[in-house]
Amino acid sequence: MVYIEHTTQLAVANLKHSPLPPSPPSIEALLEASDSMIKGASGWRKVFTPDGDEENFSPQIRGEDAYLVALATQAFYQAQRPQRVILGIDTRPTGPIIADIVARRLLTLGVEVKHLFIVAAPEIMAYSSSTHFIYISASHNPIGHNGFKFGYNGGVLNSTEALEVLNQFNSLIKRPNIMATLNDEIESLDPDSYRAVLDKIGEEKQGAISAYTDLAMETLANGKRVGSVLRSIREGLKRAPLGIVGELNGSARSLSIDQQFFETLGLKTHYVNDKPREIVHQIVPEGPALELCRDILSHQYRLDNAFLLGYVPDNDGDRGNIVYTDEASGQTHILTAQNLFALVALIELTLSKREDQKSAIVVNGPTSLMIDKIAAKLGATVFRTEVGEANLVTLARQKREEGWHVRLLGEGSNGGSITHPSRVRDPLNTLVALIKLLSSQETFSQITGLKGAPSIARALEILPKRTITESFSPQGVMQVDTSAMGELKERYEELFLEQFAERKGELESHFKIFSFRGEQTEGTQLRVGLGSQYRTAPMLGGLKIVFQDANGEDTDFIWMRPSGTEPLFRVMADALGDDLERHNYLIEWQRQLVEASALKGQR
Repeated sequence: MVYIEHTTQLAVANLKHSPLPPSPPSIEALLEASDSMIKGASGWRKVFTPDGDEENFSPQIRGEDAYLVALATQAFYQAQRPQRVILGIDTRPTGPIIADIVARRLLTLGVEVKHLFIVAAPEIMAYSSSTHFIYISASHNPIGHNGFKFGYNGGVLNSTEALEVLNQFNSLIKRPNIMATLNDEIESLDPDSYRAVLDKIGEEKQGAISAYTDLAMETLANGKRVGSVLRSIREGLKRAPLGIVGELNGSARSLSIDQQFFETLGLKTHYVNDKPREIVHQIVPEGPALELCRDILSHQYRLDNAFLLGYVPDNDGDRGNIVYTDEASGQTHILTAQNLFALVALIELTLSKREDQKSAIVVNGPTSLMIDKIAAKLGATVFRTEVGEANLVTLARQKREEGWHVRLLGEGSNGGSITHPSRVRDPLNTLVALIKLLSSQETFSQITGLKGAPSIARALEILPKRTITESFSPQGVMQVDTSAMGELKERYEELFLEQFAERKGELESHFKIFSFRGEQTEGTQLRVGLGSQYRTAPMLGGLKIVFQDANGEDTDFIWMRPSGTEPLFRVMADALGDDLERHNYLIEWQRQLVEASALKGQR
C-alpha cells in the first residue's frame, strides 16, 4: 500500500513492503558503495541513482545504498542518542525512499519521528530548535545525488560531533551480521504505527511553517519590535513599490513561506516553477541557472517597473542567488556570489552597528578581501574559518561568548549568508537585507552615503572593486588526486616559494606585489604560515597565499581546497580592481602550481 502525501500527491512510502532488499549485499559491495560517498561536517553525499548517472531523475536506489542509509541512521543514533528526530527531504526523486529507510530504522530504535516530507532546509532547522533532525538532501549537487545533514537545536552538527557519527559508521560497517539485524528489525516494524507517523505530516508541516515564520520575523527585526519594523518597511514600499520574482526551480522552497512572507512585507510577487520537482535547469544557482530568472524579471519589469529583484534557490533552499534590475538602463543583471555577500555585509554591518559593543563578521577562507575593506571602514573585525556552515556557526558562537556582536556570518564564495539569530544560510534573510536597502531613501543613504533613489546598481558601485574567480566557472575547478593532501601541499609550497622568487621582479613591476603570507584553515582555526606545522591530519583544509603591496597592505590572494561535498578540487584568485589581466595571471599561476604539484606526486 503506497502512502500518498495529500498536499503534493507524491508517494511517501509503501507501508506493506520494507525498502531494504531481503538479501543484504556482500560486505565488499557495501564498502565499495561507502567509498563513493563523501562524508563531511557539511553533509554526507553520493550519487544514489541505480545507473550512477548524476542527472538521472529515477526515484530508485541500489540495494547496497539502501543498507548504507540504514547504517548511517544507526550511526547517528549511536553518536547522539536522540529521543526525538525531525525528518525532512528536499525535492529529489530519491528522497522518499531514503527517508522511508531512516524513519523505519529510527522507529524500531524507539525514537519519536516527526516527518515533514518535503521541507526547505532553513524551515526544518527552525522547527528543530530544541531537538535533533535528519535532513535528506544534497543541496546544490545535481539531481541524482542525495545525502544527509545531521543536526540539533537549529543547526548542523559541529565538526567534532560529525566525526563521532562517522566513527560510529566506520565501526558498524565492519560488524558481522549488522545488515541482517537491520533488515530483520526494519521488516518487523508495525505498519499501523508507521502510518500514524505519516498521518501527522500535515500537522507537523504547519508547526514547521509557524516556527520558521517566527524566526524569519525575529531575524528581520534584529532586536527591535517586529510590528514596528514591518510598518516601517511597508510604509517605505507604499512610497516606492517593490516587486520580486521567485524562480524556485521545483525546489523545497516551493512548499515554504516565501510568497506569503514577502507579501506580508508589502512586496509584489511573481512565482514560477513553484511546484515540487518542477526542476527545469541545473540545481546550483549560479551562471546559466540564473538566466531564466533574469529573463522573467526583465519581462515583469517591462510590465511593472516595481519589479527589481529576482532569486533562484538551490534544491534544499538554504541559499539563493540574485538577479536585479538596473533602473537607469532598464537592463537586468546577475549579482555574483561575492558581490552579493559583500553587499549584504555592508547593509548588515551598517544597520547593526553598536556603540557599546565591538562588532565582528565571520567568513570562510575564500571570501573576497572586499569584506576586509568594508569591515575596516565600519570598525568591524573579520574572523575567518574553514569552508563549511558548521565552522562559521561555531566560531560566531565563540566570538559572541567572548563579547563580540556578530550579526552576520557567511561564505562569499557561494553568496550564502547566515543572519543571527538564524543558524543556517537562508535566502529570505539575504533578500530582507536588500529590501531594507531599497525601501527607504534614508536607510539607503545611511548604508551607501549616496543621496537619491535607492538602487542595487548604485549600491554596487561603492563596493571595493575586485575581479574574482567564480566557484563554478571552469577556471575555479580542477580534477586532482586528493588522497595525499599533506604531500601535495608540501610540494605546492616548495614550488610556490621557488616561483615567487623567480617572478618577484615581474610581480613588483606589473602588479605592485612585494610580499606574501600563507594562511591555512581547518575547522574554526586559521593559522598563519606555510609548512606542515600549520596543519593537522587529514590536511584537507584551505591553503591561501595572501599578497601584499610595498606598505604591507593585502592586495590579492590565491586559494585552494578539495571540495568536501563533491569530487572536485577548487581554486580561486581574488584580484585587486577591475583588472581581468591581473586576475587571469594569478589564477593561471595557481592552476599551474596545483597541476605541477599533483604531477610531481605521481612520479
